[in-house]
Amino acid sequence: MPDKDSPFNTEVGAQNAASDQSEAKLAAESAAADAEVTKLAADLNELRQTLMRRQADFDNYRKRIEKERADDSKRHTARVIEGLIPIIDGFEHALAAHREAEYENYRKGFELIYKQLVDTVTKLGVERTDPLGKQFDPHSHQAMDRTETVQHEDGTILQVFQPGYIFHGRVLRAAMVRVAVHPGGASKEAAN
Repeated sequence: MPDKDSPFNTEVGAQNAASDQSEAKLAAESAAADAEVTKLAADLNELRQTLMRRQADFDNYRKRIEKERADDSKRHTARVIEGLIPIIDGFEHALAAHREAEYENYRKGFELIYKQLVDTVTKLGVERTDPLGKQFDPHSHQAMDRTETVQHEDGTILQVFQPGYIFHGRVLRAAMVRVAVHPGGASKEAAN
């Protein structure tokens, strides 16, 4: 039997103690490394979530800016078209005034310019409204006069003084019209 106090047993005991300390140290380091990996994984996940939120925010911002730019473009185009509408009216009046033969060459030139102007405005998205024979709509028509009659349905547009213009669903200018009313209907003062 080996002696408890023999140098061999002391050495084995020291090795076992060192081994236990080293295993404890390794376990502690492993636990610390696992905790660090878990923390880093959580940080990485948080960064990914932040990145996805920021990317979604940027996409929403980009879409909003594009929509605002498109709306601004439509507003600016509408302003230009509103300035061109009186010019179109002037061409129509000039073409209607001179039907004599001596004005035929001038008339052809005016008609060509008028057609180009109307085509350009139409390509920009403008619709010309000529509501003759349709029902009066206060959102797109302006009643300039009314005529009492039973020959037409109440509220029918009898005459168009100026056509209306609509740009992407927005009324640029209401059509100026004469409206039929049945006798005994609302008084003229109520319509004005």
